[in-house]
Amino acid sequence: MSASTLDAYLNSQPADRAAVAETVRALAAAALATRALIAQSSASTLGAAAGGRNADGDFQRFLDVSADEAFLAAARQAGVRHYGSEELDCAVDLNGEHELALAIDPLDGSSNIDTNVSIGTIFSILPAVAGEPAESFLQPGRSQLAAGFFIYGPQLALALTLGAGTRIFVHSPRLGTFVETARPSIAEKTDEFAINASNYRHWDEAVRLYVDDCLKGSTGPREKDFNMRWIASLVADAYRIMIRGGVFLYPGDSRRGYANGRLRLVYEANPIAMLVEQAGGAATDGITPILNLPPTSLHQRTPLVFGASREVARIGRYHTEPSVIAERSPLFGNRGLFRA
Repeated sequence: MSASTLDAYLNSQPADRAAVAETVRALAAAALATRALIAQSSASTLGAAAGGRNADGDFQRFLDVSADEAFLAAARQAGVRHYGSEELDCAVDLNGEHELALAIDPLDGSSNIDTNVSIGTIFSILPAVAGEPAESFLQPGRSQLAAGFFIYGPQLALALTLGAGTRIFVHSPRLGTFVETARPSIAEKTDEFAINASNYRHWDEAVRLYVDDCLKGSTGPREKDFNMRWIASLVADAYRIMIRGGVFLYPGDSRRGYANGRLRLVYEANPIAMLVEQAGGAATDGITPILNLPPTSLHQRTPLVFGASREVARIGRYHTEPSVIAERSPLFGNRGLFRA
């Protein structure tokens, strides 16, 4: 693969995609400003409460608010018509004449600020719909024109899809631009999964059984040993899967407020799902492809499973066809490793 810059890639887009390219360019500039803020401030300052709560009732941190301001300004500069953010209660109209809508999580993983774990920005670009701004964000994920995320880690990287494959660009301080480093292709098989195992007791039986079978390793029904990973930062887990494969699970569970999962469909699950599908993987809510789900509100939640396509399909079968999974009879008859 010959190295290409983000600017060159965006400049190569057809004329009818110029607005999308310009929006990505503006978001990249805002990501650079956000990365600079992260690098120049102390964790205690960045993680300090900003005095308010976001649409989900979570306390907003200084960096949450600063990132939202930076990306809102970028959206205005790019001529985005409708802007929907995790940090705002409602979608807003920025410019009634333009053709695009931007859904964004300005700072994914902000609870990790104090511990210096990678955080990021997730975005989805949609065609704007005439009428109230909220209408633009009630389109299924398959309507997305582009999606991506920035990850603020050891490198500032951008995972991007414009609907023709997924590409990864890493910012080069020496060159002063983003340089393409990979066109990920997620292997359909894996021996690595990511899930927060501390919630085991709250999962439904299908998810418990899947994890039990993985943890039984080469002597269990999967007949191979698995590694388990969990960073608790969606962009970091997604980036790892883009680079080396795997599968990620954030299911709904029995805890109060978690029945429909905790990740937001419009500005977290949909863009991740588009990126993953364009890289050869799959993304579902456990059963249904994420990109087929019709949103009912900007901040709607969903369970999310994504990564290696055959593993995602297998997880679906644990939910819909459990009698044909593994070698057990009667169904769910043997006890899991986490249960006495």
